[in-house]
Amino acid sequence: MALRLYDSATREVRDFTPLQPGKASLYVCGLTVQSEPHVGHVRSGVNFDVLQRWLRASGYETTFIRNVTDIDDKILAKSADQGRPWYNLAYDMHRELDAAYASLNVARPTYEPLATGHIPEIIALIEELIAKGHAYAAEDGSADVYFDVRSWPAYGELSGQKVDDMEAAADADPRGKRDPRDFALWKGRKVSEPETASWPSPWGLGRPGWHIECSAMAGKYLGPAFDFHGGGLDLRFPHHENEQAQSRAAGRPFASYWLHNAWITTSGEKMSKSLGNSLVIPEVLKKVRGIELRYYLVAAHYRSHVEFSFEALDEAAAGFQRIEGFLDRAASVIGEIPADGVPSTDFVAAMDDDLGTPAAVAALHEVVREGNKLLADGDSPALRGVATSVRAMLDILGLDPADPSWGPESGADEKLTGALDVLVRGVLDERAEARAAKDWARADAMRDRLKDAGIEIEDTPEGPKWSVN
Repeated sequence: MALRLYDSATREVRDFTPLQPGKASLYVCGLTVQSEPHVGHVRSGVNFDVLQRWLRASGYETTFIRNVTDIDDKILAKSADQGRPWYNLAYDMHRELDAAYASLNVARPTYEPLATGHIPEIIALIEELIAKGHAYAAEDGSADVYFDVRSWPAYGELSGQKVDDMEAAADADPRGKRDPRDFALWKGRKVSEPETASWPSPWGLGRPGWHIECSAMAGKYLGPAFDFHGGGLDLRFPHHENEQAQSRAAGRPFASYWLHNAWITTSGEKMSKSLGNSLVIPEVLKKVRGIELRYYLVAAHYRSHVEFSFEALDEAAAGFQRIEGFLDRAASVIGEIPADGVPSTDFVAAMDDDLGTPAAVAALHEVVREGNKLLADGDSPALRGVATSVRAMLDILGLDPADPSWGPESGADEKLTGALDVLVRGVLDERAEARAAKDWARADAMRDRLKDAGIEIEDTPEGPKWSVN
């Protein structure tokens, strides 16, 4: 079965036919680094990380570009409110974003360009659009430049809208526009804005509009035509609509497929800073591990809205711990589990079917159940095959507990686990003595004492096994 993905532009699931055989190119709109990232922000990063992992696992040489918007109206406003330079705010929030991605094992893209690092490419693209009659400089001396939406008859095709039904674009002062729906390509510097937030251009000092940044960066690193463009569903209009219009108006075919992940909601509303219901990553990670939060995000289909709750997150964490428990028990029987296994056919079919991670996770659990049955017979080729298969599937989902990317403190964690194991084993030895003496009350008390400390005991044919709940 070939990889099939839902294309937001055609509104249908399509077979993936790469522009270049054996290669895949992917551009994803990253975040505007204005504030700490919350769970809703990182969902896109996790979803498209799974896509690039699956593309690579499927044999495609993959180039993955994910930008960072580091100059923006909101960045300027928030930095002014906080009394610090805009670039300092953007830098700090970029570091917060990197930390959030790292805590969820989101692999680094091939390259992560900054908007402020691509002013020459942005200006060149704007000049090209003006020369082709699709953009114009405002005549009010503001140095603003706008895309003329009426000049591009296909405008609105990505989001399925008609120009006459659209509201006015609110990304710049409307005084210099020919049509209220025209959107800004270049924003002339306002007196209230810091000088550092502007660059020289043929139209005057200013900075790029939001939409032109991505067109310029995608073109620089992926060329005029590439396979996938991704991002959150909220970006489809106006951001992605405008990207496609200005790119194709400049003669660039742009993306062959458009992919959009759905929102994470709280109380039925999109999780966002403006609603005050955001959950920043460090706070969430006080309640669950990063690998458990990633499992929670991966277990839902990327196009499905997720209603966030800590109850659901706890259930997901428990589900993932069952997988970890199997790997721990298998390792105690067969030794170190290699990472060169083969995913199950059901897992592969699910991933090829529009990146169907819910079915893929179900297939993973089915293999784990098979493995748990095999454990009773001790070491065997079948058990080894199942265990390596589980690791392979987890690796594709970015959930392999043995992946060193899960933290630089893994060595310290191993020492801590070793020390805890010695202590727990001591209690288990005492419990075994109590059971041998048929002192069931004492044995149960020891089990309860461990349970109160968050340690679960499982009696197996090979002896008691413990895990942290």
